[in-house]
Amino acid sequence: MRRRNFLVAAGAAFLAGCNKVDESRLFGALVDGAENWHRGIHRALGMGRITMAPEYTSADISPFFRGNGTTQVGTPEYNAARDTGFVDWRLAITGLVETPLSLSLDDLRALPQRTQITRHDCVEGWSAIGEWTGPQLSEVLALAGVKSGARFAVFRCADALRSGPYYESCDMDDAMHPQTIIAHLLNGRPLPERNGAPLRMRIERQLGYKHPKYLTGIELVASLDGIGLGKGGYWEDHNGYQWYAGI
Repeated sequence: MRRRNFLVAAGAAFLAGCNKVDESRLFGALVDGAENWHRGIHRALGMGRITMAPEYTSADISPFFRGNGTTQVGTPEYNAARDTGFVDWRLAITGLVETPLSLSLDDLRALPQRTQITRHDCVEGWSAIGEWTGPQLSEVLALAGVKSGARFAVFRCADALRSGPYYESCDMDDAMHPQTIIAHLLNGRPLPERNGAPLRMRIERQLGYKHPKYLTGIELVASLDGIGLGKGGYWEDHNGYQWYAGI
């Protein structure tokens, strides 16, 4: 919390002098620079060690973990998959990998599992604590074999918003982090639809919109230029959210 407060205060101080900056190229450059600074500070504070998001006890779990954004996918394909218990659901691992994969839920359950109780912080201002279980993304990527040019992991989803399916991304530092998991259980039970059934990402060092739901694919890429409008995520492209949303 002290680190987050420092970052927020420093960011506010940085922007305080920009009282008359309009939506110009200069403003975009300032925002991009602040985002890169924010990301760099997070990485530097780690000083070469793996920084972990706080974990909690079962006594801290929220009585209800609300959904946000899409809470019902609503497509015939998704409804049919849900009604059969997602037995045919596949997660594609593609892009800059040695061996592309198509994994079933059983394949993912057969991998070593990590369970973590963490706090979900939404950009809208609410938080909830839940217990998440699933394989580490690093384990899945090890099966596929990461090529040397991979710099980002792009997440593809089944839910569609105004301009098409949802998508998000993270850098390889977060992709390989031990708390970055492909969750299939919430509080010991299969994910409800409102929380992303059957699979969602948990990228615990970032805000909630960086934890995409209804996961169908993970693509490793060298650049985000060809992803959506080039800013790396749906909300980043369409609502001006920061790509790096570390907390």
